[in-house]
Amino acid sequence: QVQLVESGGGLVQAGDSLRLSCSTSGRAREVVKMGWFRQAPGKEREFVASIVWTRGNTEYSDSVKGRFTISRDNGKIATLLQMNSLKPEDTAEYFCVAGTLSRRYIPSTTNGAWDYWGQGTQVTVSA
Repeated sequence: QVQLVESGGGLVQAGDSLRLSCSTSGRAREVVKMGWFRQAPGKEREFVASIVWTRGNTEYSDSVKGRFTISRDNGKIATLLQMNSLKPEDTAEYFCVAGTLSRRYIPSTTNGAWDYWGQGTQVTVSA
């Protein structure tokens, strides 16, 4: 099992920046990719961004492309999500996810691509 812990959420104004962090513990060496999903009240959970360790390939949803950047945290089995130019529609609970080799061929934008999910961290952007 792998445990994920998110941090860095908070309340900001539109146009501000936040950086989310996700650390791992347990059998983290089996993790080959990490990412973020989010869920706003009354809406379905949606893909935000992902990164694959081996090639550093990243993927973003259209709604955050150009504003958010996902990266690996200094060679650790951990990830960062730098969020710039935040908008009120970015308000949501943000969930860190991690995937292993067994799911490497499943598209990262889908829930099924991920073995482990964090508990979430709230991001609220006021207008």
